[in-house]
Amino acid sequence: MDLPTNIFKAALKEGRAQIGLWSTFADASVAELLAGCGYDWIMFDTEHSPSGPPEVIALLRAVAPYPVTAVVRPGWNNPVEIKKLLDAGAQTLLIPYIQNADEARAAVSAVTYPPKGIRGVSGSTRATRYGAVADYAKRANEEICLLLQVETREALGHLEDIASVEGVDGVFFGPADLAASFGYPGQPSHPQVKAAILDGIRTLKKRSVPAGILSLDQDFLKDAREAGATFIAVDLDSGLLRRSAMARRAEWM
Repeated sequence: MDLPTNIFKAALKEGRAQIGLWSTFADASVAELLAGCGYDWIMFDTEHSPSGPPEVIALLRAVAPYPVTAVVRPGWNNPVEIKKLLDAGAQTLLIPYIQNADEARAAVSAVTYPPKGIRGVSGSTRATRYGAVADYAKRANEEICLLLQVETREALGHLEDIASVEGVDGVFFGPADLAASFGYPGQPSHPQVKAAILDGIRTLKKRSVPAGILSLDQDFLKDAREAGATFIAVDLDSGLLRRSAMARRAEWM
C-alpha cells in the first residue's frame, strides 16, 4: 500500500485557494455530512472541543471516502499529543499559539522522525495502515503538512522568523485571540486587528509562504483573499447550525 497523498499540501505548494470549514462537534455523522458539502478541507478542533485522539480517528474514518482534507488542531504544541494525532492518521496539523521561531522549530521536530526530529516510531498504527504502507518512516514527511497558528502581538512581531523555519508549510492567523492580545476581546473584526492580519498576510505572500485564516466576517475574508490568503475557513459547524435554527424559528414567530 502506498503512502496517501496529501492533496491539501500539494494545493498550497501550487498556490491554489483552499476553502475550508471549522468543525467542533466530536461526532462522526456530522463530519461525514460536512465532508460531502464540497469544501476543500475541514478543521477538526481538539483545542476548544471535547475531542481527543479516539474521537479524531472516528472523524478521520468518516471523511476518508470524500475528496476533502482533514486538518487537525491539537490542544497545544505538545510532542506527545502531536505524536498521537499523527499515529491516528492525521497528515495535516494546525499547531496553536506559536510565539517565535524556537517554538516553530519544536513543532517541526514533533512531526519529524529522527535523526532530524523527535517523533516516536511505531510500525503498526492507523497512519501506517497497520504496517501496510511501505517505507512509511522514511517517507511520512513527504505528505505531512505543518501549519502554525499566529495569535498574539508577540507572535506577529516574529512572523517572518516563524515563517522562515524549514518544515513550516503555512501560517494561520487567529483573529479571536489576536483581538484579545490587542486589547479588544470579543472583537475579532476590530479595524486594528484586521489591519495587522492583512499586513501579516501580505508579508507571507512576499515570502511565498501560504497564509490562512478563519473568520465569520465574510467581508474580512474577502479582504484576506485579496491580500493573498490561500487557505480560508469561512464558517464553523456550530455557528451554521445555530444561525440556521434561529432563522427558521424567526419565520414562525
